[in-house]
Amino acid sequence: MAGESLESMRIDKWLWAARFYKTRALATAAISGGKVHMNGSRIKPSHRLKAGDKLAVQKGPYRFDITVDALSSQRRPATEARALYSESEAGASERHALYRQRKLEGHSARQRERRPDKRTRRKIRQFKQNKQP
Repeated sequence: MAGESLESMRIDKWLWAARFYKTRALATAAISGGKVHMNGSRIKPSHRLKAGDKLAVQKGPYRFDITVDALSSQRRPATEARALYSESEAGASERHALYRQRKLEGHSARQRERRPDKRTRRKIRQFKQNKQP
């Protein structure tokens, strides 16, 4: 678990083990895309991470400002993964406030427009045909 005697490890592997991303490929893509900063600067996925480093992780509209407390090369349960880092109180309260605001505004994590069904497509087609230029 967190007690492993690792001195440093790849940041993409740690983000995966700490359960910020579901796969290492997603963690690598986020780091390459500039969504993860270490100690205030942009990094590469192969950058070595040590305990005590400060990370800023941007996931969608939410930002996590965390300090690395321990290293683990294995993906463990969420309760154990939470012990790998500590988050600033200001960052957590700001993120929760943004979450509540977005929830009140009606934003959903998976809110997308669906394709029209058969009946709706017929109505659209009929409307376009009846419309005269």
